[in-house]
Amino acid sequence: MLRVLTLNCWNVSEPFEARMRLVRRWVERLEPDLVGLQEIVVRRDGLDQAKMALGESYERVFGAAVEWNERGADCCAGEPPDGAFGNCLASRWRVRRSEVRFLPGEETGERRCVVAALVEAPFGLVPFFVTHLNWKFDHGYVRERQVLAVADLVESWSREGTFPPVLVGDMNAEPDSDEIRFLCGLRSVGGRSFYLQDAWRVAGPAEPGYTWDNRNPYAAWNFEPNRRIDYIFVGMPDRTGRGWVESVRLVANEAEDGVFPSDHFGLYAEIRT
Repeated sequence: MLRVLTLNCWNVSEPFEARMRLVRRWVERLEPDLVGLQEIVVRRDGLDQAKMALGESYERVFGAAVEWNERGADCCAGEPPDGAFGNCLASRWRVRRSEVRFLPGEETGERRCVVAALVEAPFGLVPFFVTHLNWKFDHGYVRERQVLAVADLVESWSREGTFPPVLVGDMNAEPDSDEIRFLCGLRSVGGRSFYLQDAWRVAGPAEPGYTWDNRNPYAAWNFEPNRRIDYIFVGMPDRTGRGWVESVRLVANEAEDGVFPSDHFGLYAEIRT
């Protein structure tokens, strides 16, 4: 069974160290094979948020989307960067090769990226991808362009894989949005069609699966509606069932002493190998 975890780690927002300890406990409890983390900060002073969350058991590939200044904000023009903010792809197994690719939409004031890797798993070569799309509610038109670029990358890298591709991340879009429906083969975008399994649609329990949930106070103070915006996608299973999503559930969704691991809840899936 392939075990996959995805979580938006909410950058270095306080209580940062307490939150990262909780993320680390979830990782140790779940023992995922592949991990996708979003809103990860790596700084020149030695701070490596992904290392704090994962420890030393994983090979990691960091993809910087934007520079990060000493105030912990996106770096403005003329200010020297203190580090970077982006996505981290992690694997228990060797990463044969990897790539970081920027996504369309930089003109909106956000710069996003996708991290791709070919992972040498015991059961085959797994194309694995981690991304984080534009967040604004009225940026569906941007996310449509971004998912087209992600689909291009998935299709290209999957030609070298021997296992269905796995795409995870914070898509900042609900299941009935055009951009997510495109990824699931439910509508075309720009005259093009594509298909991945949405793990929650395939194997999720009979509940909404909100990963942005106002019972989490870190989410609630934004006054945004509950919604499912974080995903694990898997390519079409083969004739033997390899790639079939066996189970998926919310994780990193419990508080300890009033502290949640992030403003998002995570997702954990088990995929047949």
